[in-house]
Amino acid sequence: MGRFFTCLTRGGKTKDSSAGEAEEEGAVVAASAVVVELFSSQGCKTSPEAELLMSRLGRGDFGLNRPVMVLAYHVDYWDHMGWKDPYGSSQWTVKQKAYVEALKLDTLFTPQVVVQGQAHCLGIEEEALLSAIGAAAPFPAPTLQATFERPSPDTLQVSIKGALRTKVDSNGANVMVALYENGLVTDCPKGENKGRVLSNDFVVRRLQKLCSVKDISAKKTVSGTVNLPLWDNFNSSKCGIAVFVQNNSYHIFGSQNFELPNDL
Repeated sequence: MGRFFTCLTRGGKTKDSSAGEAEEEGAVVAASAVVVELFSSQGCKTSPEAELLMSRLGRGDFGLNRPVMVLAYHVDYWDHMGWKDPYGSSQWTVKQKAYVEALKLDTLFTPQVVVQGQAHCLGIEEEALLSAIGAAAPFPAPTLQATFERPSPDTLQVSIKGALRTKVDSNGANVMVALYENGLVTDCPKGENKGRVLSNDFVVRRLQKLCSVKDISAKKTVSGTVNLPLWDNFNSSKCGIAVFVQNNSYHIFGSQNFELPNDL
């Protein structure tokens, strides 16, 4: 596996591509958050720096003039290098591979940031990241409503209903639901980050498709329900739900964030 991936330092490049084909229909509404996805690993020496940058971005330290949604996926291909990332998953490695193919890159690497599914940069390059966010095409924010239930102690049921506020053409798109967790702290006794205390925010713990849509107007109501398996010591006050719309080219053109009730 080692020959197919790398842990990069500064010097990566940013790739831009055109905006998605969906377009707004009707009155102008609030702008959707720009989705910034980090592919990271506790086993990669430079990933903690990228994680810090994402935490700052997510809490609004940069004073950007547009909202941002941060999601961090911990890949598993570093797990054999001395430290197994407790949040690493092959699901996120597969997701990153899809971006590598879509963006016509040569290899997997960490830390990698993908903006709106269309541009990428090295996760520690602040200037390149902010530039990619600024260059992202604007889309109207969905007007979705969410309800949350615990049908069992180990399951979170999320029901979503509302308008995407962006037209979806015949190529179709998927409405995705991510459950993420903040405030994670890990003592790392092995691997490239041996002896460090690692802090992670916006870590995606679960990701499921709510529904698939095609040939719908911006005002058309969509709905669906997902059941998300929970983990030991789940604490809703540390977690949130991110909903985003992604087409078959992996371009993202709408997103909405939901806080979970503290007593869920």
